[in-house]
Amino acid sequence: MLYVLGIVLFALGIASAVAWHELGHYSTAKYFGVRVPEFMVGWGRTLFSRRVGETEFGLKLIPIGGYIRMVGMLPPRAGETHGRSRKSGPFQGLVESVRSESALIWRPGDETREFWTRAPWKRITVMAAGPVMNLILAVVLIGISLICVGVPASTMTVGAVSRCVLPTPTDGRPAPLDCPPGAPLTPAAAAGLRAGDIVLSLNGVRYTGWDEFRRAVRTITGTVPLAVQREGRQVTLTVTPVPNTVARLDGKPGYERAAFLGFSTTVEYQGQTPGFVAQQLGQYISLTGTSLVALPGRVPELFRQAFLGEKRQLDTPISVVGVSRIGGEVLGQDSPVRSKLALLLNLLAGVNLSMFLINLLPLPPFDGGHIMAAVWEGIRRRLARLRGRRDPGPVDLAKLMPVAYAVGLVFICYSLLVVVADVVNPVILS
Repeated sequence: MLYVLGIVLFALGIASAVAWHELGHYSTAKYFGVRVPEFMVGWGRTLFSRRVGETEFGLKLIPIGGYIRMVGMLPPRAGETHGRSRKSGPFQGLVESVRSESALIWRPGDETREFWTRAPWKRITVMAAGPVMNLILAVVLIGISLICVGVPASTMTVGAVSRCVLPTPTDGRPAPLDCPPGAPLTPAAAAGLRAGDIVLSLNGVRYTGWDEFRRAVRTITGTVPLAVQREGRQVTLTVTPVPNTVARLDGKPGYERAAFLGFSTTVEYQGQTPGFVAQQLGQYISLTGTSLVALPGRVPELFRQAFLGEKRQLDTPISVVGVSRIGGEVLGQDSPVRSKLALLLNLLAGVNLSMFLINLLPLPPFDGGHIMAAVWEGIRRRLARLRGRRDPGPVDLAKLMPVAYAVGLVFICYSLLVVVADVVNPVILS
């Protein structure tokens, strides 16, 4: 039940992110006086719609993506007279059909409310507002996750004491669950350390953080005093660390030989600072951008995963379907509520960061394609003024529709490949 609920909630989260994106376009377009007749979330047949003022707001059958329709997205043809014949050729026909479709929503009174008549900087603002809204939402989600929910961190309170010394297996086999006959006691067990003890100092040096303490343990030799707080009073124990095979401290995979005590601590969620949030946001954007750049090169891998049964890795590209399924898996896990909430918030933040970066690609039909066209229009108008020449007029985006359709087709094919992989060979978290 929690699994299904997680899928539904995450799908609603994605739909909300789409609506939030389109709200950026809508609000700035209205602010600059552009008429917006439609605001839709999803694609396909309209399930529900309601007209508010001059805009029809609605929800469509397929809750993926969305759009707003603005009057005058495409400029008129230069010098055209009524009844002019259309040139032959598939691309020219495509251009003219797109321009005609754009003209269908035009009505008397829109002469001063068309998108193309706005200054380039205003059009850039309108088209950039959608991705920026996703960036804002990602910042809010990451901030809630790191500041309000917090991140898990080890405390100085003893959670469990291992009974015996067992070498960490390095051959991939699981470690034994029970102590074999004759296995020596761990230094912590031999010293009488108990669950609930709060570690104060080791070898006379006081420690307040677990990372600092465990680094110190690895370098200790000989018998040393270990001071703990137990039931409100300080108790001094005597421990003799022993060498053992333990996980590396630098975060890299593998193991190393170091001194070992044999106990683990409790874990608490600790809220982070805004500075830490900014640092993490920069890392998230960098990782997301790197992953997007690598997408074309991962087509062969995705094909093998979708049709040849190759195992999916955690860093493999996933679709909205796959992310929603992971959301269900996260909610269905037997783990603390804070852990689930943090994972869901970070997943949704990742979706918004992807929407932010993808929509800024300087290619039609993405928002970045419209932004680049407006930038180029502003540049060539400024150059014309500097040279004393007449205004060259608006950049005709209709002529880029063949490029937009080609890019859109590639994007759809890639998305379908990822969806197939997510359905027949999904990514499993555990």
